[in-house]
Formats: sequence, structure tokens, C-alpha cells
Amino acid sequence: MDLSDTPEDAEFRARLRDWLRRTLPALPPKPSPDDWPGRRAFDLGWQRMLYDAGYAHVHWDSSPTVRLIFLEETERAGAPYVGAGFVGLLHAGPTIAAEGTDAQRERWLPPILRGEEVWCQGFSEPDAGSDLASLRTRAWRDGDHYVVSGSKIWTSHAEVADWCELLVRTDPTAAKHRGITWLAMPMDAPGITVRPLRTLAGSAEFAEVFLDEVRVPVAHRVGEENDGWRVTMVTLSFERGTAFAGEVVACRRVLGEVAREARRGGHWDDPALRRRLGRLEAEFRALWRLTQWNVSRASGGGTPGVGGSVFKLRYSHARQELYDTAAEVLGDAALDLGRPWVLDRLSSLSYTIAAGTSQIQRNIVAERILGLPKGR
Repeated sequence: MDLSDTPEDAEFRARLRDWLRRTLPALPPKPSPDDWPGRRAFDLGWQRMLYDAGYAHVHWDSSPTVRLIFLEETERAGAPYVGAGFVGLLHAGPTIAAEGTDAQRERWLPPILRGEEVWCQGFSEPDAGSDLASLRTRAWRDGDHYVVSGSKIWTSHAEVADWCELLVRTDPTAAKHRGITWLAMPMDAPGITVRPLRTLAGSAEFAEVFLDEVRVPVAHRVGEENDGWRVTMVTLSFERGTAFAGEVVACRRVLGEVAREARRGGHWDDPALRRRLGRLEAEFRALWRLTQWNVSRASGGGTPGVGGSVFKLRYSHARQELYDTAAEVLGDAALDLGRPWVLDRLSSLSYTIAAGTSQIQRNIVAERILGLPKGR
């Protein structure tokens, strides 16, 4: 597959680079990590700027090379990340684009792209994390509504979200993978309680969400009733296959910074460190090629498929090793939360758990790619 720049792609890259050069210096200061209303306003403001400049389409309606060029250039320029728009732009939005009705796409996709609404992810529960299909949050039909009761945990951006991509059990008598439904729940509906959770890094981008007979219109169901597990696999394939694409570019940048710091700090004479840095460079180059494949697979309404699990598995461990290596280069300064890479190292610890644990990814690769039998 040839993903080199065509003349049109090269023109897009040059135009985007020029726009970033002119626009980024005028951005307001980024709010503190604890100021979530401020962070929401900042992140949505940035998305609106992208929309007004004609760049918001790259997430769903562009060629693979255009999307990859956008990710490369925005990261290299130090542009803001999607932030509070993460779930809407990279999880719920692509799922609705792939599985929603025309009316649902018209209702939910434009506000996401214009930076008007934030989504959160209501998948995991206290007893249904890696074994997501064991979820117990219950929804039953009452006329034109589902009535939902239960709880969710690790709900990304729930404290500032307008909508939640929610998994519920609509048939408790069915096999656990067959009685699940995917709903879009308005976060201002009566009966919702949100309690933020503070992470090891000190931030609170996750929350517990408690649902007490929350009424969700049946029209907000994406896919058929009890077909939510299949829709969920679409969401997770985007989460594992394309949502981290920009972070691969960031890791390649950080790797170069770590190498330069190693030279400045006198660590470059250590052959073991040099070998580790070289292997990580090869790892992230390979991950970028896999990213190109996954993004190409997801363009035009497709999904990344099981290639997303291959990416997620390798990327999670490569990211952890990168920041462990950065800590080795920093030495005692790796305990200073104000130093570069320290908070990133703490957050990297969650990557082998978030979006499906490494053990789950290995099972998926073994069963769906290698054709090995399922464990008993």
C-alpha cells in the first residue's frame, strides 16, 4: 500500500502547516488539569477552530493519508490534543457513523465535529471490566423509552459530558454476549449521579456513574436491541485501532527527546541504553506502519477490525517501556512531578488495562487471527 504524499496531499500538508504556524501562537493558555469546565471549553474551542478552518472532517471523512498527515503535523507543531472530545471524536462518533441511522448521524455527528457536545464512555462496571460482557446495568422497555438502572466505573469525561455511549443489558435471560444494547444517553437526564475518580497522576478524567431509573428514548438506540455486543466491537475496534494514532507520533517525538537528554546527561555511553532506544525506535516505526494500515482500513466507513488488538497490545507495552527508559535517563528527577515525562510515565501504567487488558488482546489475536482454540 503506497501512503506517500500525492501532489494533493502535499498541498494539504503545506496548507495545514501554515495554518498551525499562524494559529497556535494566538491560543489562550491551557487550563490546569483540575479545571475540567475550563478544559472542556478549551478543547471544544480548539475543535471549533478546526471546524471553521475546514479540518474537522479528517476524523471520519478523508483519505487515510490526509488523516495521517493531520495527525503528524498537529503533533509536531504541539497543537492541542482532542482532550474532552476524545470519546465523541474517536469512539462514539465513528461508531454512529458506521452503525447509526441517517437521523442519528444527522443529530449527533455535526455537534461533535463543531465542538459543541462532549461524550463519555459508559462501558465498564465494578464487576465487568476485562469481562465486559458480564455487565449488569439493566434496561427494560417502557413504551418509547428504556428505563436504565445500574452503575458504571472509569467513565471517561463523565463530569463534563453531554452524552454517554452506554452499554446495558436488555435481555437478562440471553447468553451474556447476546442480551446487550448500545444506547446514547443524555447526561442531563433525571436519575444520573456522577462521582469523579482521581488517578495516580492526580487528574480526575474518570468517574463513577450511578443510574437510577434513567429514561432513555428508544430512538437513541444504535443498532438493534440485544445486538449491542456487535456494535460494541465496532466501538472497541476504533478505540484500539485508530484512537491512539496521534499518540504514536507523540511517542516518536518523546523518544527523540529522551535520546537527546541521554546525550546531555552523560548516559549515551551506556550500550544497553542505546540498544533499548534503538529497539524502541524500530518498535514505534512498525507501530506507525500498523497505524497507517488501521486508519486505511477504517476509512470510508469501515472498521479497523482485529488489527486494532495487535496495535493496542504492542503499543501499550512500548509506551510503558519508553517512559521507563525516560525515568532511567532522568535518574532522581524521575520523582519530580514537575519534570517532563514523569506524569506521562504514571499514566502509561494504565495502558495495559485501558481499552481492554493485554491478556484480552492476546486472546483476541490468538483466536481471531491465529485460529487457536478458545480456552476452557
